[in-house]
Amino acid sequence: MRDSKLLSAPARHALVPRIQGWAAAWGVGHSSPAEIDEYGIIAALRLAAHRALSSLDIVPDTVLLDGNHDYLSFPAQTSLVEPPRVLVNVPPVVTMVKADLRCAAVAAASILAKTARDTMMLELAEQHPQYGWDENKGYASTKHLEALREHGPCDHHRRSWRLPERAELVHAGHAEPCL
Repeated sequence: MRDSKLLSAPARHALVPRIQGWAAAWGVGHSSPAEIDEYGIIAALRLAAHRALSSLDIVPDTVLLDGNHDYLSFPAQTSLVEPPRVLVNVPPVVTMVKADLRCAAVAAASILAKTARDTMMLELAEQHPQYGWDENKGYASTKHLEALREHGPCDHHRRSWRLPERAELVHAGHAEPCL
């Protein structure tokens, strides 16, 4: 088991049924581009994580997050608008830098999340072929940026994301792009 970014797409997809059979429970949560724009990336990440946890049949004793930031727990105080709470009682959270390289469960979670997102991007690519999402999966590839310049963003693009090319797109008459 490895970090999803270190595996080929076929290798990730081959591992999905094995991971689903091995895991006591698993879930993938998403936040929409509109939610990211409205609440900010950290609150939207928290919302997606809460959605994933709320889909589980069991309540975990502890949640291990990759990185050094606990985005799952609610901040004691915030001046920002927060999305509606999905979970009231958040399990204890432990953060670990490079957890996806050090812990099989986190690596497995990254594989499930990446394959779910890639599948979603392939489905969206059928509706919006001009953005090349079947190849770039929504990342800022040259083809994707060229499509944004030519067609502007669609509903599946974040409007709050800052690209170096943003000024070009705004001057070309398009709304601010985000992926």
